[in-house]
Amino acid sequence: MTAIPEKLYFKIGEVCEIVGVQAHVLRYWETEFSMLTPQKNRAGQRTYRRRDVEMALRIKELLYEEQYTIAGAKKRLANDTRGASKLKVVVSEPTAAPASSQRSQQRKDERAAPAPRERAREFPSTAPVKDDKRPPLQRIADQLREILLLLDNGDAELKSFRR
Repeated sequence: MTAIPEKLYFKIGEVCEIVGVQAHVLRYWETEFSMLTPQKNRAGQRTYRRRDVEMALRIKELLYEEQYTIAGAKKRLANDTRGASKLKVVVSEPTAAPASSQRSQQRKDERAAPAPRERAREFPSTAPVKDDKRPPLQRIADQLREILLLLDNGDAELKSFRR
């Protein structure tokens, strides 16, 4: 596997070196694969994130090594991302550790009982809502917006941490 440097953003030339293709190939892939979407900075230059570089490497693997067509690679990536969306969300336990006997009892209770209300308040989209009259697709769209906001906040925190 190709090593990707620990950076937030990559220029197109850096991505070309990492992936091993020319810039026009990357730009073409952007038009064909909706998963490959680098942002543009104020000067209009493409800025790739780590996930974009990983996606470009995966596209190259599918096209060059596994000999997929563009259409076949699109389908394969769509299936791969659909499978990845079924991942389980894990919420960490509080940092204050109770006594050992209380801890084992707490774990048993967590396995048997539904998620505590504190977690439902932290992630309102996961809390069951009674008498929700919105259509199912609208509820899903609202939940996805909340997830995107959480992800964007995480990116902002990461940027401030690296500075």
